[in-house]
Amino acid sequence: MDRIAVFRSHIARSPADPFPRYGLAMELRGQGRLEDAAAAFAELIAAFPAYVPTYLMAGKVEEALGRAAQAAEIYRQGVQQAQAKGDLHARKELETALDDLGVV
Repeated sequence: MDRIAVFRSHIARSPADPFPRYGLAMELRGQGRLEDAAAAFAELIAAFPAYVPTYLMAGKVEEALGRAAQAAEIYRQGVQQAQAKGDLHARKELETALDDLGVV
């Protein structure tokens, strides 16, 4: 069974757990399937907006696809979620990614 199928199986068994969805998106990214990864990250953000690890990787995928404005919006959302959760480390990473992007 391939890794994509394994992650989809875990998602089906545990639909309330964001981690298998994150794993799926990361696997798609790792396979170079960036459009599929972007879609998986978007679904993850829609279903689990408070799952902070999503935002940095989702933004990086958008950057790789040449979509700086979308990446910036994802980073901004992530900063808000990290702030709300008190995750100062993630907030700083997201702010740095946003600054590095140079989008106003």
